[in-house]
Amino acid sequence: MSLSFDRIPTRHGKALDGLRRACGLGRDILLKAAALVQPGITTGEIDRFVAAELKAAGATSAFLNYKVGSKRFPGTICIGLNEEVVHGIGSTREIKPGDIVKIDVGLSKNGWIGDNALTIPVPPIAPDVQKLLSATEDALHIAIDWARDGLMLGDLCHSVESYVRRFGLTVVRDFVGHGVGRKLHEEPQVPNYGTKGAKPRLRAGMTIAIEPMINLGVEQTRTLEDGWTVVTLDRKPSAHYEHVVLITTGEPEILTWRERTNPPLTHPLSRAVA
Repeated sequence: MSLSFDRIPTRHGKALDGLRRACGLGRDILLKAAALVQPGITTGEIDRFVAAELKAAGATSAFLNYKVGSKRFPGTICIGLNEEVVHGIGSTREIKPGDIVKIDVGLSKNGWIGDNALTIPVPPIAPDVQKLLSATEDALHIAIDWARDGLMLGDLCHSVESYVRRFGLTVVRDFVGHGVGRKLHEEPQVPNYGTKGAKPRLRAGMTIAIEPMINLGVEQTRTLEDGWTVVTLDRKPSAHYEHVVLITTGEPEILTWRERTNPPLTHPLSRAVA
């Protein structure tokens, strides 16, 4: 992990208004997309729905045509099923009972980014898959509790892996969270693993996307021939949840706040259990 401590932006006052609005819009559209998930709908239909919602809201996709090397991402959203970890592309693939559907909505509105992700189960779900979903969402909220002025980023990152390992789950190491604001990916990188006490120190005004990507099986992944879709190496299910969080002088502010979707595995969900 390479961090440029002198380039981590902080924002205060009116500079946060646009970011809050973009994140709130991203949350609203993600929840609308999640409500569409049911057997028989295709991942491409959900992608097209989000494209229409973005256009109506005067926003654009932060993912569409995102360039990595010579490649450009072809989807409005990232949407994947089951063993697909991240960067899935909407297609004619139909959602079926027993699937888990990962939807990641990233948008740009008036020069600010909103970015959030959710995993939606399509009943009936196997008990071990439900454990995966609950533990991943737990880990997200435990990490958010570490997003406080004066604490170390390494402690936040360590908390995710420390928590999920107690349930026999593994952390994806090939992809990480990130700072977010004017750009989709800013400093610092926010892995879901780390060393306790490792710098940088978190400061009020930083905005970061915390996004646990947790596997039921091995941690290793591979990218499919489309050049984008990342799957687990053993093809066991993976879960993904994401929030944009503002570090304040008090409690963390979740800019993409939504109700939890899974029952927690541990009480209380705080730094005490990490």
